[in-house]
Amino acid sequence: MKPIGPLMWEHRLIEQMVPLMKKEINQIEQTNKPDVNFIDTAVDFFRIYADRTHHGKEEDILFRELEKKKLVPDLARIMEELTEEHVGARRTVGKLREARDAYVKGKSPATETIKACLIELSTLYPKHIEKEDKQFFYPILDYFSDKEQAYMLEEFNEFDRNMIHEKYRDVIERSGGKVIR
Repeated sequence: MKPIGPLMWEHRLIEQMVPLMKKEINQIEQTNKPDVNFIDTAVDFFRIYADRTHHGKEEDILFRELEKKKLVPDLARIMEELTEEHVGARRTVGKLREARDAYVKGKSPATETIKACLIELSTLYPKHIEKEDKQFFYPILDYFSDKEQAYMLEEFNEFDRNMIHEKYRDVIERSGGKVIR
């Protein structure tokens, strides 16, 4: 298996969140009331799965290794754009969480902010995924030997194994518990 395989599988799951966000956008437009439970789920999904797990492997492993290579200008530009899009997505998810908290406290413009964040994320991710899948992932494989690709895949697997522990250490800490490291 190539190291882009797991990343593309993760894309398929992220793509499934997009129609759920569009459904929530429609619900907000009809009722002017966001579903707080859905917003909590979406924030958790984007923070833990899309950003920390998926973007984490891309940035902490794939992009790190690509920075050691002399990429052609087009691929270097795309990698920079992808990183900027990751940063933008993090910022939007942060705004979504803040707007959710404001909504719960009864602050009226929060509903429009929630809707705007959902629109932004549901617009960004399909384009971002298409760029990675169709313009970036396959060409960058040429920069890695089979041995380097196998090692990267092992790093991805180790990264994923550690994620479950990281998530639930955070759950304990947020709940007031003390985690021994």
